[in-house]
Amino acid sequence: MPQNKLALLRYRIIDKCLQNRFRKWTLDDLIEAVSDGLYEYEGIHSGVSKRTIQLDIQTLRSDKLGYHAPIKVVERKFYVYEDPNYSITNSNVRDQDVDKLREVVSMLNQFKGFNYFEDLGELVGRLEDKIHKQSNSEEYYIDFEKNEMLRGLEWIDPLLVSIKKKKVLSIGYKSFKARQKSENIYYPYLLKEYRNRWFLLARADRNNQLQLLALDRMETVEEDQTRFFRPADDFVLKDFFSDVIGVTKSLGQKTSKVTLAIDSPTSPYIITKPLHNSQEVLRTGPEGIIVSIQVVLNFELERLILGYGSRVKVLSPRWLKKRIEKELNAAVELYKEE
Repeated sequence: MPQNKLALLRYRIIDKCLQNRFRKWTLDDLIEAVSDGLYEYEGIHSGVSKRTIQLDIQTLRSDKLGYHAPIKVVERKFYVYEDPNYSITNSNVRDQDVDKLREVVSMLNQFKGFNYFEDLGELVGRLEDKIHKQSNSEEYYIDFEKNEMLRGLEWIDPLLVSIKKKKVLSIGYKSFKARQKSENIYYPYLLKEYRNRWFLLARADRNNQLQLLALDRMETVEEDQTRFFRPADDFVLKDFFSDVIGVTKSLGQKTSKVTLAIDSPTSPYIITKPLHNSQEVLRTGPEGIIVSIQVVLNFELERLILGYGSRVKVLSPRWLKKRIEKELNAAVELYKEE
């Protein structure tokens, strides 16, 4: 059992003892009670030292954990609660902490749709109950981007476990273009989220190539115990997506310097929220700014630029400029047809 949990168990035992005012508790009595409790709940035979209980009492008295327990010594040897109604289990959360806890609860509630976070349910419930006892305020302050109808979230748990334990997987996958599901062997490396959609970065057994699999296209995920795991030893996993906008990238794919002209009304947004962490402002003027980013050229980059419409113009590279121009002209033709 982790040391911090053992400490909490000791605090609860001491608290239970001091609530019992029909008995006088010496330091030796508390040591004995805590030792018996550790054996009963955790099977620990070694007991507990006098120094440990003294430090526990000091912690309970202090502001370290917010207890402020009113423990006093009477007749120079007996420990009692000065307030007969006090208990660490019903002590109030300080006002300055209530606001923080309410914000945390609000944020945690955003993740209730994820199986991976389902263990938070009981914790969130206890926090909500504790806060409700002190404040009836239910104001809503923060809202994460989420899609509760999103498919594939049920695979987050098993995929995460497989990545951690380096398990080989047989995945039944049906792409948007495929008529039927195909089953292949993969070595999973990383879960990646982009715009509220989840992906698995994995190496395919059949061709040893890295692939990005959308979780919402997975139909089956099973462990394959007939193969040994192939580690990601030919690239740095944590840096794989550092030079890309989105998720589309091949191993060894080179980056390009993309130069963009941003109009004046849009410039503050691009400056305060850069398109990529490599963004540099090359020039500033009354008509706007010119920035550069060093990224892999991919589908998501094109969609990002197209999303700004006439407010962002590609200056280089020439290939990307022509590509965006072609897409914008095609969009104009759609409206001409009407």
